[in-house]
Amino acid sequence: MASIINDPNGRRRILFVASDGSRKAVRLGKASIRDAEQVCRHVEALAAATINGQPTARETSVWVAGIGNQLHDRLARVGLVEAREDAGAMKLGAFIDGYIAQRLDLKPNTMVLVRQARIWLLRYLGEDQRMDKVTTADADAYKAHMIESGLAKATIAKRCRYARHFFTVAQRRGLVKANPFDHIKDAVKGDPARRCFVPGETIASIMEVAPDPQWKLLIALARWGGLRIPSEALALTWRDVDFEGKRFIVRASKTEHHEDGGIRIVPMFPELAPLFQAVFDEAPEGATHVISRYREPSANLRTQFQRYIEKAGVKPWPKLWQNLRATRATELADLYPSHVCAAWLGHTERIADAFYRQVTDDHFAKATASQEGQKKAAQNPAQLMHEMPRNGTHGQNLKISKPAIFGEFQGIARDIEYPNKTLMGGTGLEPVTPSVSCWCASQLRQPPVFFACYHCRPHPSSQWAAMNTQQRP
Repeated sequence: MASIINDPNGRRRILFVASDGSRKAVRLGKASIRDAEQVCRHVEALAAATINGQPTARETSVWVAGIGNQLHDRLARVGLVEAREDAGAMKLGAFIDGYIAQRLDLKPNTMVLVRQARIWLLRYLGEDQRMDKVTTADADAYKAHMIESGLAKATIAKRCRYARHFFTVAQRRGLVKANPFDHIKDAVKGDPARRCFVPGETIASIMEVAPDPQWKLLIALARWGGLRIPSEALALTWRDVDFEGKRFIVRASKTEHHEDGGIRIVPMFPELAPLFQAVFDEAPEGATHVISRYREPSANLRTQFQRYIEKAGVKPWPKLWQNLRATRATELADLYPSHVCAAWLGHTERIADAFYRQVTDDHFAKATASQEGQKKAAQNPAQLMHEMPRNGTHGQNLKISKPAIFGEFQGIARDIEYPNKTLMGGTGLEPVTPSVSCWCASQLRQPPVFFACYHCRPHPSSQWAAMNTQQRP
């Protein structure tokens, strides 16, 4: 049995009983409890194999092959493994296999990509290639080999990134002094040449030849819901569907490590509502998943989808499922704010611009129509509505129903119709005066009066005449 001992300052050591009955320790230095538990498990397996004279388990052998020189030397000093003759003698294949065996946290789809990167790298460099003998020239030749093989740019960038990561781990463990792939910084980018906008009419014709409501909903979820196929569609359960609130919950395994846990709420768009209802009506009592068929790992949804596309007489586009998601991202960007679209589709705005959104013919049509409209408006300014003429009084123009009340203000309205002639006095606005002078006051050099004096514009209103009586010149 082996046990973990916690020393001061976060240091840990593994105690075990050796084959000669003595107690020995493997000092780990500062290490997390998780790493210490992993080392303790393998130390216990190595000690048991040494005591019983049995071969080491494959999992432990792979782990030993992938550990760094420092830990390997500590295990060798206590007799659990044989000392390495040369740190650079670590074989590339043994190291990568040991590293992959340790990455139990990787998702199945990510593990597939890692293993594909391993196959291509070892096929070119060789499994028995010493890690310290791999040079930057080998890295450049490996990239050129993938280009010559006709791989897509995104695939080449991704496999170079994994190769760089393998050697970064080896450098961190002291197996190599430098990373030969460090100068290859290709980022994974979307290929605009493989993007295609798929109109809704095209999808409607394909859905007509789909065999059942679940296939129709699957296609619609990609085209109008923007879901990732198959992961997000197959994860949908009836508990996630809110018919009354017209929305449903999408659980994305790809982004579940994010702060939101990969969970987002998507509106039940009008194109999806009847299809959800049709699948629900056919679902058996107690059904859990919305898409209950085609859940086997052997089910190739892309191949089957391509058959339905060809059956509908439509030419397949480059990325059958992803282009539908990209099409929806482009449509929503024209209708809603960018952050809303990103929240509904489960990606960032930067990713949307890099991989999904695209320029369509409708954008050009709208831009052209807008320019013509602006030009037409500039050439025909006379089409704008003119101000209502005032040939008569306000009461005649507006047809006020109570002329008796309105009559007291007709004079005021006539006065303010030409404000430059009536309101502005000879003294102007500077310096500021308590009121504005009338015309006759300025001519007779009299003190200013309120608005218009009795002599300038006699008014039939007795109240107005009384108000101006004290201010006559």
